Amino acid sequence: MTALLYRLLPFLSWLPGVTPRTIRADLLAGLTGAVIVLPQGVAYATIAGLPPVYGLYTAIVPPVVAGLFGSSRHLISGPTAAISIVVFSVVGSIVPPGSPQFLPYVLTLTFMAGVIQLLLGLARVGTLVNFISHTVVVGFTTGAAVLIAASQLRHFFGLSLSNEDSLIGTLGAVAGALGQTNPYAAIIGGVTLASALVLRYLRPHWPNLLIAMAAGGVCGVLLDGHGNGVAYAGAMPGQFPPPSVHLISFQAMPELASGALAVAVIALIEAVSIARSVAIKSGQRIDGNQEFIGQGLSNVIGGLFSCYAGSGSFTRTGANYEAGARTPLAAVFAAVALLAVILAVPGLTAYLPMPAMAGVVLLIAWNLVDFRQIRRIVRVSREETAILAVTFLATLLLDLEFAIYAGVILSLFLFLKRSARPYVVPVAPMLDRPGQPLRNAVKRRLPECPRLKILRVDGPLFFGSADHVQGHLNRLTEQGCEHVLIEGSGVDFVDVAAAEMLAQESRRFSDLGGGLWLSSFKDPAAATLRHPIYRDAIGEDRIFNSPSEAIASAFDEIGLCEECRVEGAGRCRVLQAERP
Repeated sequence: MTALLYRLLPFLSWLPGVTPRTIRADLLAGLTGAVIVLPQGVAYATIAGLPPVYGLYTAIVPPVVAGLFGSSRHLISGPTAAISIVVFSVVGSIVPPGSPQFLPYVLTLTFMAGVIQLLLGLARVGTLVNFISHTVVVGFTTGAAVLIAASQLRHFFGLSLSNEDSLIGTLGAVAGALGQTNPYAAIIGGVTLASALVLRYLRPHWPNLLIAMAAGGVCGVLLDGHGNGVAYAGAMPGQFPPPSVHLISFQAMPELASGALAVAVIALIEAVSIARSVAIKSGQRIDGNQEFIGQGLSNVIGGLFSCYAGSGSFTRTGANYEAGARTPLAAVFAAVALLAVILAVPGLTAYLPMPAMAGVVLLIAWNLVDFRQIRRIVRVSREETAILAVTFLATLLLDLEFAIYAGVILSLFLFLKRSARPYVVPVAPMLDRPGQPLRNAVKRRLPECPRLKILRVDGPLFFGSADHVQGHLNRLTEQGCEHVLIEGSGVDFVDVAAAEMLAQESRRFSDLGGGLWLSSFKDPAAATLRHPIYRDAIGEDRIFNSPSEAIASAFDEIGLCEECRVEGAGRCRVLQAERP
């Protein structure tokens, strides 16, 4: 009963440990987080095609819910750059950004994504995120960074352009309109971007984005941005995140279904990955299924209170941990501080020029690109490089919800391709080692018995790899080899198709006057082979636990070659197997 209660209300597990000392630490971390998320929330809302206040709403409600119902004590959820661009792409492909239908569609998408995440968590399928490789995430994030940067060029240069559906269309429109650049907008954007870069270099621990936005606002005042055609973000409504149940559109759900699944999966990958990376430092154990539930509830409730889809933030989570946060109360304190800003100074964003926000977003997009990981992937693996390139290009050229699927499908295809070709190598005993272990005969130039070929298979034996292994056996018989031992210490799985193949090969070798012996298969694989159906087909006297037993049985049947009989030792001079 207690375990069930903790699963339903996970905050009960850490709440008794709250003390005045932890509260002080969480309060300081929360105030630090509020300073960081203020410019980010405004910028991410811009990426999502929404007014700035919705980014701040998303930085208030989802972090509290995810903190209370997740398993991580340091993860900070809320608006993120990658999810913002996916939300904009999904909804923008259905209804025009800025139209009256855009916000209801965004909130509906958020609600649906939350429901999907919640159902996945309740079904305890948290391991599903493991099917999306790190390379796919890197490729997707890099592509998203390019799209984010391209979407802000119009604001950075003060251009009046219509919304384009593709990257090429956006870049073409910007290039064609560069002659109409508003120099005041470009100066404000440049000052903001330069300020952020200089501060990040000279004072890396300062809130550089916030200070850079302030610098852009001051620059706008000095240049009379309002009088010179510079666009501004506009004032926020000074109110709590308002209920938005009436804006959820059930009619739009079929159109948004594919996009909602993509948002849900990408957000879960982002959140769980960040939670685990911080848990390595803190020593905490993360429950992936509970994180699914926490993220799902945060988006479900967020969608009902004017928030768009959120996820875990690496920047804010890292800052939260480094600031000394002890419990999820830090997320609560950050949300309360941010809400106080909205209620006390709602007109703050009225002085924020859009070029200044564009400058901040361009820096955020640059920071999304993990050049170190990209270099590692390119240097280490051609297949992983292909996955990276396909995901990156798909992100740029396809709808974002399909880009992640393209990377996953290619990853699984290459994995199956590798699995379908297990390593099959001839082995022989090392007679100068205790126990005479079997090793790669070709690599170590070990002598092989001319009458009994021993093969080691490394990898799963299943429907995809059965033909590959069977091809090796066929080539051996074509070369005149009629007696083969398969050493299966590297095989931990045998499915029905592979078991049928081994039974078929056992019969074929018998028909040729030879034999097929099996040894050392790991327990799950051996259990399949020892099932009465396959045990009878292969032969109970052909399945052994160790190579020495199998070799002895084989020589009892096939006898010694002429050379060994001449030596008169009663054993194979190569395999050292005595005849019983």
